[in-house]
Amino acid sequence: MVTQATIPGTVPVYEDFARCVHCGLCLNHCPTYRLWHLEADSPRGRVRQMILVNERQLPMGSGFVDHIDKCLDCRSCETACPSGVEYGKLVEHARARIENEYRRPWFSRVTRSFAFKHLLPFPSRIATAGKLLRFYQRSGLQAFARGTGILKLLGLDERERLLPAMDERFFFDQLGRSFPAVGTRRARVAFFAGCVANVAFARLNEATIRVLAANGCEVVVPCGQLCCGALAAHAGVRETARELARKNIAAFGNDEFDAIVTNAAGCGSTLKEYDHLFTANEPEHEAAQAFRSKVRDVTEFLAALGLSAKLKPVKMRVTYQDSCHLLHGQKVREAPRQLLKAIPGAEFVELPYSDICCGSAGVYNVTQTEASLELLAEKMGYAKKTRAQVIATANPGCLLQMRAGAEMHGTGQEVLHVVELLERALDG
Repeated sequence: MVTQATIPGTVPVYEDFARCVHCGLCLNHCPTYRLWHLEADSPRGRVRQMILVNERQLPMGSGFVDHIDKCLDCRSCETACPSGVEYGKLVEHARARIENEYRRPWFSRVTRSFAFKHLLPFPSRIATAGKLLRFYQRSGLQAFARGTGILKLLGLDERERLLPAMDERFFFDQLGRSFPAVGTRRARVAFFAGCVANVAFARLNEATIRVLAANGCEVVVPCGQLCCGALAAHAGVRETARELARKNIAAFGNDEFDAIVTNAAGCGSTLKEYDHLFTANEPEHEAAQAFRSKVRDVTEFLAALGLSAKLKPVKMRVTYQDSCHLLHGQKVREAPRQLLKAIPGAEFVELPYSDICCGSAGVYNVTQTEASLELLAEKMGYAKKTRAQVIATANPGCLLQMRAGAEMHGTGQEVLHVVELLERALDG
C-alpha cells in the first residue's frame, strides 16, 4: 500500500484499514447512510475508497472528495464497530491527503484558508469578527436582511439561521485569571476556553467556572491558550492543527493541575488526541501524551469528582442529546446523565436515537447544510416526542444546532449545556 510520508503526524498503515471486515454493523449508525442508503457514503464504503486511492486504483478526484466531505466525522461507526476500526483517524488522514493533493474550486480554497489558517488561530481576529457579527445582529441589519428576503435570494437564509448570537461581553478578558474554590479545595484545574466560545459562549464558560468552583475546584484560565485545532484537524489542515497544539501544550504546561477541563466535546476529543498530530520521533509527541492524559470533559470530571455543592430543586422534564465527540470520540456516556439525574426535582427521560448526530459536526451545517437540516429535522421529531421542557447536551456546536432546531420546528424546548442546568440548581 502506498503511504504518504508528506502528511505530518500519525499515518495509518495497512492494518488500520484492514480491520474493517465489511460486516455492515456500522451502517445503521452512520447518519449519511441512514439518509441516502448509498454504500459509498457509509463508513465501510469510504474505507474501501481510501484503500483504493492509497493503492492508486482510484484517482484523487472529485467523486472521492465528495464522499469524504459528506462524512460528518461523528465517529458513531467506531462505537458500533466490533473490529475496532479507528475511523476518525482514517478520515482525517484522507482529508489531509485531499488538502495536499487535490485542488478545490477557487471559492472553497479561499474560504477554507481564511477560516482555518487566518481566523480561528488568532484571538484578536475572532474578537473583531465577533464585534462585526454582534453589530449585524443588534443594529437592525439582521432583521432587515431576513425581512427583505435578500438572504434567501443569495441562498444564505438557512446558514444565517445557524449563526451563534454574539455575547455582550467576550470571555477573552478572563484569560489569565484564577477563581478560588468555594469551601475546601478538592482540586486545582485549568480551564480550556475554546475559540468561538469566547465570543458566543462566554456565559457558558462563566457557568462552567462557577459550577467547578462551587464543587471545590480552584479554576485557572491560562493565558496564551488558542483554538484547540479541532476544526482544522477535521478538515485536513494538519499543519495549522499541529501549530495550535504546540502553543496550547506550552500554555497549559504547568504540571500542578489535576486536570485540564473543557466544556466542549469537540475540543476535548481533539485535545485528547494531540499525540496523533505528531510522530513518535518528534519532540512534541511526548509532551502531547502528557497533555492528553490530563484532559477531561467537564461532565466526566465532575462525575468522577462527585458533586459537593448543595443543589436546590429544579422541577422540569429533561432529555439529553449525546454529543458525538463525547460519546463516540471520548467514550463518555454515563457522566452527563449521572449529573442530570443528580439535580433534585428534574425528571430525566431518554431521547430516542440520542447517539445519532444532530447535524452540527463542526462546520458541517455550513458546508453540507441540506444534509445537516435533514438530520436536525429527524432529531427534533424525536425530541418533541419526549415532551421534555429542556434538551441538555455537552457541546457548543450541538447547542447552536439544537436551538436552531427548536425554533425552526416550533418545539418550544429550551436547549442548555449540562453545566448550565447544574448552575441553575446551585443553591445561592
